Amino acid sequence: MQSVLTDQPAGEPRATLLLAHGAGAPMDSPFMTQLAAALSAQGVKVARFEFPYMAARRDDGRKRPPNPMPMLEQCMREQAAGVSGRLFLGGKSMGARVASQLAAEVGAAGFICFGYPFHPPGKPERTRIEHLQQIGCPGLIVQGTRDPFGKPDEVAAYPLDPALQLHWLESGEHDFRPLKSSGLTQQALIEEAADVAAAFIAAAER
Repeated sequence: MQSVLTDQPAGEPRATLLLAHGAGAPMDSPFMTQLAAALSAQGVKVARFEFPYMAARRDDGRKRPPNPMPMLEQCMREQAAGVSGRLFLGGKSMGARVASQLAAEVGAAGFICFGYPFHPPGKPERTRIEHLQQIGCPGLIVQGTRDPFGKPDEVAAYPLDPALQLHWLESGEHDFRPLKSSGLTQQALIEEAADVAAAFIAAAER
């Protein structure tokens, strides 16, 4: 497996999105693969990578907890340094947290969170929003309305930076999987997320 997976659009890319995985699934999980494909179809070059603990799991098959946050940040910082051209940081869940904390520091044009972990499931008092109260670059969070890490009524009460954009995916769970009764599909919500992200990138370029 390559250390970085790149999804290249058919034409000249609008920008590169450095996309980090979540805590439990690798860079080539079905969700990450579908999301990267949907983004590249929208003209965005996507570069996926793995944090050290996940790369080690791939080597020996042994599950490990995520590295400490400073190590995760340093890993993404090093990956960002290798990207030329217009850069956006993004991630799924834990990866989204790392991306949003690091984007302004590395000079990214913005950050995009796909399922942000506002709090651990069942523990709404343990919020992870301090850095989102004043963001240093454009930011977008795409979140399912059924996400146990942060639902609309909870997020509406947070003192988030007014410049932070939020887009809600109707009936989506943390992995954007909807209720069957909704008539929607996970693929449709992933494509909606990619559409919104591509529009955000285009607007940030102006």
